[in-house]
Amino acid sequence: MATAALTVGMAPAAAAAPKIDGPALAKQLVNKVDGSAVNRHLIALQRISDANGGRRAASTEGHKKSAEYIATKLEQAGFTVTRQEFPFTYEETLAEKLTVADADVPVIMMSYSPLTPTGGITAPLAVVPVDDTSGCEAADYAGGVTGKIALIQRGGCSFAQKQATAAEAGAVGAIVYNNVPGPVNGTLGDPAAGKIPTGGITQADGQALTGKAGSSVTLDLRALQEVRTTYNVLAETKTGRKDNVVMLGAHLDSVIEGPGINDNGTGSAALLETALQLGSKAKVNNAVRFGWWSAEEFGLVGSTHYVNSLSFEQQLDIALYYNFDMIGSPNTGYFAYDGDNSDGVGEGEGPYGSGQLEKTLVDYLQLGKGVPVEGTDFTGRSDYQGFILAGIPAGGLFTGAEGVKTAAQAAKWGGSANVPYDKCYHQKCDNLGNVDRVALDRNSDAVAWALGVYATSTENINGVPGGSAAKAKALRAAERSKQRSLTASVHADDHHVAA
Repeated sequence: MATAALTVGMAPAAAAAPKIDGPALAKQLVNKVDGSAVNRHLIALQRISDANGGRRAASTEGHKKSAEYIATKLEQAGFTVTRQEFPFTYEETLAEKLTVADADVPVIMMSYSPLTPTGGITAPLAVVPVDDTSGCEAADYAGGVTGKIALIQRGGCSFAQKQATAAEAGAVGAIVYNNVPGPVNGTLGDPAAGKIPTGGITQADGQALTGKAGSSVTLDLRALQEVRTTYNVLAETKTGRKDNVVMLGAHLDSVIEGPGINDNGTGSAALLETALQLGSKAKVNNAVRFGWWSAEEFGLVGSTHYVNSLSFEQQLDIALYYNFDMIGSPNTGYFAYDGDNSDGVGEGEGPYGSGQLEKTLVDYLQLGKGVPVEGTDFTGRSDYQGFILAGIPAGGLFTGAEGVKTAAQAAKWGGSANVPYDKCYHQKCDNLGNVDRVALDRNSDAVAWALGVYATSTENINGVPGGSAAKAKALRAAERSKQRSLTASVHADDHHVAA
């Protein structure tokens, strides 16, 4: 039975929200980053998409024009800009069809899934038992899946691990159903990870299929797959210490199906406007580096390539990473990545400092804007992942994708309960009409605030005080001199006592 939508309307504006105090740079940037300017960048991305086949996917002309729009503005503002090329496997869907007992079930092929032959594969359905790690261990397939298509509930491990474990047990295909309402848009991570054709379906469809073990299933998943080249856009201030860099990023590419204005034009536009307002020669203690990633929609390829291209010493130069992916969803939720795992959900805490990054964003939105914030898990679905794996503290904002807003969330944030945060997620309708501009403006200010805080000092992250490298060196030298003087004084006192 379909769940009716409950419309709550706009959340009431907070009355006399307490003011938040912070560095002068943070306050200045918040005042300078204007929502209308951020929106102008979204208009540009929409027009670029419209003129290039309705998409801005990695390696397409729409992405190239988007990247050059950003790179050119940054170069005109005096930033040092790098275009970092890399190869990736481009994938465009040709067929997505799941038929169970002669009834069609909507299915989405996972990125880097092995392909079926034309017409699909037909086999009996095997239902994998449900627990906290369904389909993650070999024991989950003890009931027998050889020559069958496995139906597996999401959660407990990656999609790649589920299908690989099913394949080792003898399955010829895998269907992963959601553990929350809504569809599954998944990836196996890279082409080498795919073992058997794998697709995702909704929670409701999956639960309905659990009663059809042994039924004949036809799974048809086919796509164009070829190696292509695309590029990240990187920009850095000419000022600030280079051994303690504050980094912020957003993926620029869209899915093939649409223009990607919320996903992730919103994060890209907010990041661009913040960079332009900061300026290339800002009075910052720490250098600021920005990244607009490509091929995120093909498995976080661009950001992963960037992190892996750095030596260990170069990774050490990055003090922290903030990620902004979908910050203007039309049925907005206000989420910050749960850096300290205070929610106790999913993947655990991030590297040390991630909790502080979360708190900086939460404090700003709650105290500065009067907007309540919830945590969201580091699920590995966005570009923070490569940084986390390298031990770099990470955080960021998110306003929701295909997940469904609860009644409690609608009561405090406004919007509609029992409806996805972004009903146009990964679809053609993710256009200029698919953005909550109030949320985008608030979150753009939060981006500016966080940048200003940590460009001034990262002491609460890694113990590095504010000030230039020369000043920090002088402070350390003064502290050593003070310690030597104290030691000498103690030795002198000991000598007098002995005498």
